[in-house]
Amino acid sequence: MLKVFVYGTLKPGEANYQRYCALQVVDAKKAYTFGQLFALPMGYPAMTLGDNLVYGYLLTFVDAKVLNNLDILEDYQPSRQRTENLYNRQEVEIYDLEGRSLAIAWVYLMTPQQICQLKGSRLQHDGWWSGCGLTVGIIKSGVNS
Repeated sequence: MLKVFVYGTLKPGEANYQRYCALQVVDAKKAYTFGQLFALPMGYPAMTLGDNLVYGYLLTFVDAKVLNNLDILEDYQPSRQRTENLYNRQEVEIYDLEGRSLAIAWVYLMTPQQICQLKGSRLQHDGWWSGCGLTVGIIKSGVNS
């Protein structure tokens, strides 16, 4: 089973979920990890490593080949230098909304330097990004602080 944490356009209900995930996902759980989440001026988000909560979904796929399509979408090629990729894929620990560890999963990250170069990037203090108007309250209910 392949596990990927998504926090942006690949979440259920967002712009890229239907095309890249819907027919291949066998499980989708609301979840969080630690990092920093930014809304980018291009209309999609980016995450960096950090200490804040970042909310999204832990998606489980049966076929690991889904990573090929996700890598293309995220402009990630493992053979390139990290600085040449738009996002880099890394494994991080993912938690359910009660704070229990769910899995180590892949996530696509940008570097802080990349985000600083994008004028108009905004830190999402509540850890939630949506391109379709959902609110963080939907996700955060039940989180132990």
